[in-house]
Amino acid sequence: MKRVTGIGGIFFKCKDPEKLKSWYEKHLDFKTDDYGGAFEWRQKGNPEKSGYTAWSPMKEDTNYFNPSEKQFMVNYRVENLEKLLDVLKEEGVQIVGEIETFDYGKFSHIIDLEGNKIELWEPIDTAFDDYYKGNTIH
Repeated sequence: MKRVTGIGGIFFKCKDPEKLKSWYEKHLDFKTDDYGGAFEWRQKGNPEKSGYTAWSPMKEDTNYFNPSEKQFMVNYRVENLEKLLDVLKEEGVQIVGEIETFDYGKFSHIIDLEGNKIELWEPIDTAFDDYYKGNTIH
């Protein structure tokens, strides 16, 4: 079983997400929306199929990273979230909350050895194809 297949997103706290997104758009040509932006790429073995990596600045008082007190969180793409969580639980990894399911995939969170909250995502990339078309970071 593959555990992690790639980086699904990078989330970080900042003082003013809107101002920071504008800076990145102006100086680095990021295309952003309310949530941040995304990098589009092609999937290995099937270059016709898109994949996405999110980039998301968040307010510094966000609760989304709890119980971690760190300034960032990495989202890792996985192939089979339920099976992976079973293995991680057997290995003694701290799992935070329950699996959440959306039209763009399943999510769960774990805590690493140094207290970093990690988001695990079993993506449904096709849900983003129309949303991000022409609005991805190049």
